[in-house]
Amino acid sequence: MGLELYLDLLCQPCRAVYIFAKKIGVPFELRTVEVLKGQHNSDDFAQVNPLRKVPALKDGDFTLAESVAILLYLSRKYEAPDHWYPQDLEACARVDEYLAWQHTALRSSSARGWRGAQSSWSGQEPLRAERREVKQSECRPLLPKRLVRRPGASAAPGSSWTCRVSGPTQAHDSGMSSGTIFQSESQAHAPMMLPVFLGERVPPETLASTLAELDRCLQLLEDKFLKDDDFLAGPCISVADLVAITELMHPVSAGCHVFKTRPKLAAWRQRVEAEVGEDLFQEAHEVVMKAKDLPPVDTAMKDKLKPLVQVLL
Repeated sequence: MGLELYLDLLCQPCRAVYIFAKKIGVPFELRTVEVLKGQHNSDDFAQVNPLRKVPALKDGDFTLAESVAILLYLSRKYEAPDHWYPQDLEACARVDEYLAWQHTALRSSSARGWRGAQSSWSGQEPLRAERREVKQSECRPLLPKRLVRRPGASAAPGSSWTCRVSGPTQAHDSGMSSGTIFQSESQAHAPMMLPVFLGERVPPETLASTLAELDRCLQLLEDKFLKDDDFLAGPCISVADLVAITELMHPVSAGCHVFKTRPKLAAWRQRVEAEVGEDLFQEAHEVVMKAKDLPPVDTAMKDKLKPLVQVLL
């Protein structure tokens, strides 16, 4: 049997692996592992990855976990064009530098940013967007809103934020209309959206600090890695760009306007999408962009998730 990739495209690293494999022409069989259904805990999947996490790779008798390891394995085995993971010592080191920083910085803040920005609701009325300036402390996390930092405003509790209210003004908790929990590459990044069905609220100070940390990481992404180059590690796209863009599409899918006030990052995103190909980019992100339409999970899963969400809040 040929190469198999075990992926859940709701997971950021899985999308990076999927895009890369497709882009460089890797012949593979996609094995979808639906984490929300607990398929990563099955005995069959444990034979592929005892860590019970996605993504995972199986190539004959050889198995491999962790997205960066998988990306580099595919790059070497299928002799990807050099720009993806350069042979040049310094160019390669730049890619490695970003990949090392990503997991302890942007990954965490993007995941938490999605959780803070996205609320669940089950209203049936057509949505009518409205915009007004409010104090961050006035924003009720149970309301379905989208938060972006107002240019020039601080991120401290009580500072001004722009809230785009995009649904009915009454919160609903009759069921989970959106909310995803992933067992991907770090348990700390598991909660991608805060589901109202758990009856939990995001404390205002948590929301403020979360968005402030995301903003700090975005500034570092621009100043330290992108600088004045076209891509994160230089003039050509690399696996670092794929890992970064799939990460940032997480808060984007929750309505967090990551690129709106950052023209440099917005231009970088356009370049990455152009290099990947619009069709492939949309294909990889189709599932996550529709995450709010996911069906409710069962009661047993809710009970399992409550302690985790309480710890993170």
